[in-house]
Amino acid sequence: MITRIKEYRTRQNLTQEDLAKIVGVRRETIVFLEQGKYNPSLKLAHDVARALHTRIDELFIFDDDPGPESQEIREILID
Repeated sequence: MITRIKEYRTRQNLTQEDLAKIVGVRRETIVFLEQGKYNPSLKLAHDVARALHTRIDELFIFDDDPGPESQEIREILID
């Protein structure tokens, strides 16, 4: 899974710690989410999206999504 959490978080000048406090999780959870190493529960995905003033589908892109926008986002995030 690829996430855009860091992109949205930095747009709002939030640190990982800030976002973690807002959402009610440890900073390490935010780190793992940003790295795509942790698949969040629906509630956590909702809470993060809400904290970042966006939708879940804007933050989380699943690797098995074959759409052209997914590949474009992957290329941007990898650079």
